[in-house]
Amino acid sequence: MITWNEFAEFALPSVLLWMAGAIAAWKGRPYASVLLTVAGLCVYAAFIAVFWTGLHRPPLRTLGETRLWYSFFMMLSGILTYAKWRYRWIMFFSTVVASVFITMNLLKPEIHEQALMPALQSAWFIPHVTVYMFSYSVSGCAFILAVAGIIQHTERYLPTADQLVYIGTAFLTFGMLSGALWAKNAWGNYWSWDPKETWAAVTWTTYLLYIHWRFNAHRSHRLSYVLLIFAFACLQMCWYGVNYLPSAQGSIHVYGNM
Repeated sequence: MITWNEFAEFALPSVLLWMAGAIAAWKGRPYASVLLTVAGLCVYAAFIAVFWTGLHRPPLRTLGETRLWYSFFMMLSGILTYAKWRYRWIMFFSTVVASVFITMNLLKPEIHEQALMPALQSAWFIPHVTVYMFSYSVSGCAFILAVAGIIQHTERYLPTADQLVYIGTAFLTFGMLSGALWAKNAWGNYWSWDPKETWAAVTWTTYLLYIHWRFNAHRSHRLSYVLLIFAFACLQMCWYGVNYLPSAQGSIHVYGNM
């Protein structure tokens, strides 16, 4: 049976394949890049599948398990972005981001208990968390484009960033709605304004502000990038930053309390 102890045996080949795909993309070999990246995704997905089977529950409960999914979706979003817009460097940065979260899991693995508290034994559990992780990864690609745009002093990445934000915000909205329905079913309230929910609302509002800001084509591209970077910072706070807030220690949304 595969356990978390075997994670490195799957993660290392995945990262090597992703890096090879990034090199292929940089050299202008899109088919090789897609093939190598998808191969790495398959290896990584194989670990998630067998780990899921061994846990007898979806690996979505702890912060480490969400990092596992984020790394997978970061590479999926990266290769989809590359396949559509052909930014040769996007695969390299997607690989770096995914590798950082993989390294965090290797250096500081979370406790992966089999038991799920009753509130997590819901049909909303899997779609709620996975949709959020996918929206975070798409937003991560938009963040990478924003950083590149500021460094290169160009607005050429904004149309692509806009489309990524539309997709990411749509999935983020579904995540919030599904969470509200889940909360109503589990606790009797759609929304309680605890720190996690408050930062989710802040993140969602900031991305909507960016979309509204971009409706005017004459907006400063530098300020647009800055707003996009700020929105991604809010997203990071929503995802795991709230874990370190004293006011959140009793929250059901803190991963250690789930």
